[in-house]
Formats: sequence, structure tokens, C-alpha cells
Amino acid sequence: MTTEAFEDIVETFAFLDDWEDRYRHIIDMGKSMESMDPALQSPASKVEGCASQVWIVPVVRDGRFDFIGDSDAVIVRGLIAVVHALYAGLPVNEVPQVDAQAELGRLSLNDHLSSQRSNGLRAMVERIREHAAAAG
Repeated sequence: MTTEAFEDIVETFAFLDDWEDRYRHIIDMGKSMESMDPALQSPASKVEGCASQVWIVPVVRDGRFDFIGDSDAVIVRGLIAVVHALYAGLPVNEVPQVDAQAELGRLSLNDHLSSQRSNGLRAMVERIREHAAAAG
């Protein structure tokens, strides 16, 4: 169960043969995200367990999950964009059903991210699942 936006990323990754091209694509995704209002970058929205500064603020509209996210590191902003594509627009009750590890595994991210970045990615997913559970 994934979104069309995430499937687009999977297709793009299949088209890009070289991991460096994939890495640049992730960075470009992060650069294209809107910046978070600095007022939202608070201790309450900060994701612990990430090597970089990461903030996630949930947004639920009409029973559908979304979030605003940001980071002080460009590659992490790209990872936030990937995670956003995985979850944004799903019904809140479906968010916990997403097997994020398997879906993100389709992109081979863990094979190319440092252990700190992989841990941070897991922390982001866990925070999103917590927000969705609280909203549902």
C-alpha cells in the first residue's frame, strides 16, 4: 500500500542506474520542498534520533494524513520528501499499516545511507506513526 507519489519515486529510481544520480534526485526533492515556518521548529516538533535537526508537524484534513517537515541538512530534507511521498494523503487509519521498511527498501536506501542517516529515517517514520495513531 503506497501512494502514487511514492510509486513515481520508485519508477524514477529504476530509471536512474547510478546511486549518485539517485542521491542527487533525493537532494533535488528536498530542495523543491517548501521551507517550514521557523515558528514550527520547536522542541515539540523535533525528531530525536536524527544526526541532523529534523522537525515534523502532522496535518490531518478530512481524515487524511499529511505533515510538514524540514531539516537543516539538504540530504535529510530529501529523505523527508521521500517519506512525505510515502504517507501524504493516506487515510489516517492506513498510516500504521504501511510497511515503511519494506517500501523504503525498494529504493535501497539502507544500502547507501550511513547508519546515522538510516537511524534518523527510522525515527522519522516512527514519529509519523505516532502522530497518525494519536490523530486516529
